[in-house]
Amino acid sequence: MRLGGLFDLDKRNEKIRNLEKKTMEEGFWNDKNLSNKIIKELNGEKDIVTEFKGLETIYHDEEILIDFVEMGEVDFEEELEEKHKLLGHSIDNFDTKLLLDGKYDGNNAIVTIHAGAGGTEACDWADMLYRMYMRWFNEKRYKVTEMDYMAGDSVGIKSITLLVEGTMAYGYLKAEKGIHRLVRISPFDANKKRHTSFASIDIMPEVDDTIEINIDNGDLRIDTYRASGAGGQHVNMTDSAVRITHLPTGVVVTCQKERSQLNNRETAMKLLKSKLLEIEMKKKEEELKKIQGDQSDIGWGNQIRSYVFQPYTLVKDHRTMVESGNIKAVMDGDIDAFINGYLRWSKAK
Repeated sequence: MRLGGLFDLDKRNEKIRNLEKKTMEEGFWNDKNLSNKIIKELNGEKDIVTEFKGLETIYHDEEILIDFVEMGEVDFEEELEEKHKLLGHSIDNFDTKLLLDGKYDGNNAIVTIHAGAGGTEACDWADMLYRMYMRWFNEKRYKVTEMDYMAGDSVGIKSITLLVEGTMAYGYLKAEKGIHRLVRISPFDANKKRHTSFASIDIMPEVDDTIEINIDNGDLRIDTYRASGAGGQHVNMTDSAVRITHLPTGVVVTCQKERSQLNNRETAMKLLKSKLLEIEMKKKEEELKKIQGDQSDIGWGNQIRSYVFQPYTLVKDHRTMVESGNIKAVMDGDIDAFINGYLRWSKAK
């Protein structure tokens, strides 16, 4: 096996050199948007090359261990097996990363979890998904900032919006956008009946300095109000929460996480820009669908994934057919197989 056959290292290095030359040109920093875009692309290429070289190191280490084992050094068999598993997992993740070539894949992500209909059950399910994603974020070492929060009436959350910052955050998390379905024996039902709950996950790329979204101030209605829910007693002292309505589209965004009304307004504007970008992305998707022909929705009820706790344990993605019987691991944030499966499936469509 020769890793270089799957990856053109020379071409990547040449691209890095060309991008570095651009950063040395006179007046490079005059155009902030362009310079930021080039720097982001340069750092992304360097990260990929570094990861590839790491894979080569693991591969060559395994070759040495194979030689030892073939010479009768059985003490190295266990280390060889572990190294082989690590190499296979690392190649799988690297191969997936190469699929992240979408226009906004390198952006940070704005993640919103909404509880579906069903009151307590749905709010508890939204909270369970929030915990699952937080475990995944921590494992990936992503920075997470709460942008908006609405608590459930008795348990869980009605909705929560998070800014997730890290390498290819949107590229990976776009796999999670859609309806997530839970089937379990409800802990809130004295009769121990099985319940089905739904929650929706909305994923948007954060609008950064490389993306221009023009908004006419005359198209905005801005309201302020007193925040509610989590956040401490100070939250309710002043009208610091902000609600912005984009009149032409009807898009509404809110933010109540800060004491400062100004800070909440800035965050809400960031949310609004991301939502308007999402609308434009959807328009392009619809135009593409018209060209390709109508396609039916996948899965009844439009859910992208089902999580079954009873009468058996199974997590199944209805788009890719990737599944896992280890539901505890999945709810603890082990969702890479589903994300990787989606990225490969979406490329093959």
